[in-house]
Amino acid sequence: MRVSRAQAEANRETVINVASRLFREHGFDGIGLKDLMKGAGLTQGGFYKQFESKDDLVALASGRAMENAIRRWSRVAAGSADPFDAVVGMYLSAGHREEKGDGCPLAALGADAARQSEEVRAPFQHGIEAHLQILDELIPASDGTEPCDRAMVILSLMVGAVTISRIMTDRGMSERLLEAASDAVKHIASGTDEE
Repeated sequence: MRVSRAQAEANRETVINVASRLFREHGFDGIGLKDLMKGAGLTQGGFYKQFESKDDLVALASGRAMENAIRRWSRVAAGSADPFDAVVGMYLSAGHREEKGDGCPLAALGADAARQSEEVRAPFQHGIEAHLQILDELIPASDGTEPCDRAMVILSLMVGAVTISRIMTDRGMSERLLEAASDAVKHIASGTDEE
């Protein structure tokens, strides 16, 4: 049975969205095409009508994950009287630590992405730049270090803290790590140590 162009596009979008979540849960190599397509409610046979390769899907799904993360940061910031504190609080939370499939793709896939082709790394590069821009806009201005430099340190600290907190088996220690990272991020943002 032939699928309409509109249905084919809807199926493609479904596969990208599902892959975005499943890659964050299982890693790029932790799930095969058969299971990805099954997760989207489709058969594996339709994959190559929609995508050139698994790398093509990985790049598209990574881009979608980064777009969703950026929208989430913007939404959290816009809904708060203290946007920076709200973004940091959301990101460095136990809830975010637990939501691997819908959480930050940098924390979920960063190590995997670093070993991928430039095609796959490109959406991460764009997403990192967008995250830095948001942080740069939210960090209080100071006369010292360039704001973008502080945004780079803050993003690195936040992603690293979530990644490490997900590895830990001691939940109490994991919570303390997130709290310590949050305190450090706020301290860095305040620029109080600048000369």
